[in-house]
Amino acid sequence: MSHVAHRFAGCTIIVTGAGAGIGRATVERLVLEDARVIAVDSVSERLTRLTDEVEGDITAIVADITDPACAAMVLESAGMRIDGLANIAGIMDGFEPTAEIADETWDRVLAVNLTAMMRLTRAVLPRMLERGAGSIVNVGSEAGQRGSAAGTPYTTSKHAVNGFTRSTAFFYTPKGVRCNAVAPGPVATSIEAPFRSEWAGERLGPLFQTNLPAVARPDELAAAITWLLSDDASNVSGAILSVDGGWASI
Repeated sequence: MSHVAHRFAGCTIIVTGAGAGIGRATVERLVLEDARVIAVDSVSERLTRLTDEVEGDITAIVADITDPACAAMVLESAGMRIDGLANIAGIMDGFEPTAEIADETWDRVLAVNLTAMMRLTRAVLPRMLERGAGSIVNVGSEAGQRGSAAGTPYTTSKHAVNGFTRSTAFFYTPKGVRCNAVAPGPVATSIEAPFRSEWAGERLGPLFQTNLPAVARPDELAAAITWLLSDDASNVSGAILSVDGGWASI
């Protein structure tokens, strides 16, 4: 997929979930367009492979984004100028319907997919606001557009991501900081999504067999994310951009 030369020259962009899947593809695209990237992932081996295999200005941070100390580590590495934040890290549930949700599943999915995103966004905003410029891109999901794409915990988290995105955009777009989200359908990543509910399999199985679009490549999502991060999307804020092969239209 073609890139835009020098589009992020002089820019510092933070990417979570940077070691694999959409996160890694986004890092690859950003450094190809001359960004300095702060790459955050909880798996050190993934970050080692990233820095060994991808040429560019990449600072790797091994951290669990649900750890409240993570944001301070990221800010220290990024420095005073932060041009963009891509909140990409996320986990799935086991397609559990509401009556079958375990507390630990609910707490973990919301912690990774929503609370960690809030904390890191909250941390970078003062530096963006001081400059009067910045772009935040959150990874939502087609599950944030409907109730029939995942289990209840994941679906709830991604609906909340949409609200978080729109509220952040409302408050800070007038101050020069944009906030948007992409809503992928199925993507070829390392995220596991086992069916742990017999009823969910019965309920969702027929829909998945007939309605799912083709599985997207991570670089297709990276192209949309980097566009939203860039000044090419300077008049876009508060958008939930479906990047789902047309699933939202079904």
